[in-house]
Amino acid sequence: KLARGHGNVGLLDIPEPTASTGQVVIEVAACGVCGTDIHIHDDEFPTVPPVIMGHELAGIVADIGEGVTRCAPGDRVTSETYFHVCGSCDHCRDGRPNLCAERKSIGSGVNGAFARYVLVPEQNVHALPDGLTLEAGALTEPLACCVHAVEMTKLEPSDVAVISGPGAIGLLTSQVVNAAGATTVVLGTSADERRLAVARSLGADHTLNVDEIDPAPVVRDMTGGYGADIVFECSGSAPSAATCLDLVRRSGRYAQVGLFGKPIAWDLEQVCYKELAVSGSNATVPSAWRKALSLMRDGKVDTAALISDRFALDDWRQAFDVFAARSGLKTLLDPQA
Repeated sequence: KLARGHGNVGLLDIPEPTASTGQVVIEVAACGVCGTDIHIHDDEFPTVPPVIMGHELAGIVADIGEGVTRCAPGDRVTSETYFHVCGSCDHCRDGRPNLCAERKSIGSGVNGAFARYVLVPEQNVHALPDGLTLEAGALTEPLACCVHAVEMTKLEPSDVAVISGPGAIGLLTSQVVNAAGATTVVLGTSADERRLAVARSLGADHTLNVDEIDPAPVVRDMTGGYGADIVFECSGSAPSAATCLDLVRRSGRYAQVGLFGKPIAWDLEQVCYKELAVSGSNATVPSAWRKALSLMRDGKVDTAALISDRFALDDWRQAFDVFAARSGLKTLLDPQA
């Protein structure tokens, strides 16, 4: 991101980073294009330009600074995204650095991973499980976001959960919910038919095209007339949010996972009438990374199945267009290509 304002994105030649005390340089093998990157491109998400975008990464440790003991050159790793948090506020001390007012993240506050090399603090680095490809490992960050979102809801195995929006976040959320033993109902539109098929292949219990089938009676039939115990809005669209409010049962739980990029109209009175518990989730917490890596290691979540497109860094604009057109699922940039 070269400057604030819509667009203002381009390629830059910059010096390669060097690791100072407690820091690690990662040679980036793959970095996912995230909805946040599109919001940054459209100037709907705060940045500190000029700044290199990209935060969903995996790669090989290229260099370590003095005092680094958790990894060594040649290790296959991924990284958490918070380059700086204060460490002393109530949120940091409560294990929720995602809410720190001083948080600076790679890809928005400091240089990120749409580059050959990225610099991160040692404590952010995680070794990838054996057998997991670097491309699959690049999706650890969005999976950790979904793990955190699900944890916020206190999901139970007996729950019927609706996941609205079968993009990468929705498909990862569906897998996390399935891994917890709950029943999943994934909603999409006619434009999502391929994505709904992927949802079924990844274990979704039910998939519905809302352009062809009214999901309300289907969900009521599944739940004795009550409605879904919990709904996860993963698409970041106003119609999806309205559908989720309609489908959730009285005394149910509504989880907002997708980002809208702008204010939307929302029938907030339904929260009162139905006595809903509403949760939002913001990025990740450290514990979600450990759980995400465990889910991938144990084969309970398949991130590789979501990768649909790969582009060289020079072709970033085409990668962004593919993401915005929703023609694929997960798009990766390869800075080494």
